[in-house]
Amino acid sequence: MSATKPPRLTIRDAAERLQVTPRTLKYYEERGLVTPSRSEGRYRLYSEQDLELFARILRLRSLGFSLQGIVEMLKRPMETLGEGRTGYSASSLREIEAALSQQIESVDARIAAVRRELKEAQAVRSELASDLDYLRRRIAGESKEVLLQERMAARKQRKAKSAGDLEE
Repeated sequence: MSATKPPRLTIRDAAERLQVTPRTLKYYEERGLVTPSRSEGRYRLYSEQDLELFARILRLRSLGFSLQGIVEMLKRPMETLGEGRTGYSASSLREIEAALSQQIESVDARIAAVRRELKEAQAVRSELASDLDYLRRRIAGESKEVLLQERMAARKQRKAKSAGDLEE
C-alpha cells in the first residue's frame, strides 16, 4: 500500500483560501519568505505547511511588522510557552532585537553616505550654475573682465566663509 501525498494547492486556490491575491503570494515568494514546490509544468504548488507559513506572515504583517522583522522572526522557531500558548523565548527575542538593531545601523550608515553624496552633488551643481551664469552673461555681452572680477571676489568670499566655519 503506497502512502498518498497530501494534496497541494495551486496559487489561485491557495490565495482564495488565505483570502489574498495570487500576487501577494508571489510577492512573499520573491522576498524569499516561502518557496513552494513546482509541478512538472513549473506551476506553483502549495502544501499545508506553506499555507501555515503564509498565515503566520499575514498575521505578523497585520500586526504592523516590517518584512525585515518578519524575516528575522521566521528564522527562529515558535516555542511552547505554557498553557498551550506559543511564542518566542526571551533569548529568541534578544536575537531578533540584535538582528534588527544591526539592520538599523546598516541603514543609518547608508543614509549618512547618501547625505555625503548629496552634499557633494549640491556643491557640483552650484559650481555648474555659476559657470552657466558666467557663460550666459558673456553671451549677453557683459565684459569678461568684470565677470571674472566678480567670480574671483565670490571665490574669496566662499573661502573666507569656509575658513570661518572651520574655526567654529
